[in-house]
Amino acid sequence: MKRLKRRDFVKKAAALSSLAVIPGSSFANILFPQNKRLGVALVGLGYYSTDLLAPALQLTKNCELRGIVTGTPSKIPVWQSKYGIKDQNVYNYENMHEIANNDDIDVIYIVLPNSMHAEYAIKAANAGKHVWCEKPMAKTVAECQSIIYACKKNSRYLSIGYRMQHEPNTQRIIKWADTKPYGQINKLTAEAGFFNRSTDHWKLEKDMGGGAMYDMGVYSLNAARYVTGEEPIAVTASHNTTRPEIYTEVDETTTFELEFPSGAMANCKTSFGANLNDLMVNCENGWYELSPFQAYNGINGSTSDGLVLNAPIENEQAKQMDNDALAIMNKSGVIVPGEEGLKDIRVVEAIFQSAREGQRIVID
Repeated sequence: MKRLKRRDFVKKAAALSSLAVIPGSSFANILFPQNKRLGVALVGLGYYSTDLLAPALQLTKNCELRGIVTGTPSKIPVWQSKYGIKDQNVYNYENMHEIANNDDIDVIYIVLPNSMHAEYAIKAANAGKHVWCEKPMAKTVAECQSIIYACKKNSRYLSIGYRMQHEPNTQRIIKWADTKPYGQINKLTAEAGFFNRSTDHWKLEKDMGGGAMYDMGVYSLNAARYVTGEEPIAVTASHNTTRPEIYTEVDETTTFELEFPSGAMANCKTSFGANLNDLMVNCENGWYELSPFQAYNGINGSTSDGLVLNAPIENEQAKQMDNDALAIMNKSGVIVPGEEGLKDIRVVEAIFQSAREGQRIVID
């Protein structure tokens, strides 16, 4: 099967469906009563929406699945039958802007190929809806900035889908960046990856935002940033592949070393060619680790003084969406705002520059 380019994806998705939508009243509900659950529409019904987000929304207390946006008509009756989604809450990529007239939908969750995040996040904000955007936020810093601007212009909340920052074990070590119970951080290792057997997927396409760094590398990068509580000032990176016949456009494996203002160093790795899932932090007076540190469940770890990091959680995605919905209802800050996603992509751009030029890059 021929791999689908971004322009073909958009064109075919729009052409696949011309569903009639019954418009609702104008969007005017800005304040949310504490007893109201926010209506969420998922944009893109691939694996993550189908197998993880939709089931998680059945467990949430502050939000619920009410709408879908898809370019595949055959998926619609399946989703409607399983989740009771109304006809008027079903959209395609061509008429998604009409969600502006639907008061059932409060939040639009962008779960599309990476290269499409900015376009549809901006459409969601311009429709007057709050925006949740899956990681990575976008392909470039400029795209991230455009999403942030659109949400601010429309006075809408924006949150990026870094579910780990909602996970209790991870939140504990995030706090340690300030309290430093084991002293100053000297060195950390963060590795995230899996052996990808697919030979025909958008994640292998450069113009769709594919590759290991965008998909899994942001876990390693984000972990290095939240563990230290600092922004990296320089990076040295390289790409390599063991399957050049498959990885012709994007990186299979990326290794990068981050330097932080405190002197801490982070050795990071991401791959589509190996199973990687470890976070180790070495400090002046001890160490701590999480392994796995970015799985969908079972996050656990330990410390040099025998502390067990194993706080239970029922469902990571449900916790993430409930936290983000509660922030909207309480008009408080979200845990992972758009600016957090932008900071990662600024470093990602430097990582690609370093690998391309074969030299250390100072990060502005």
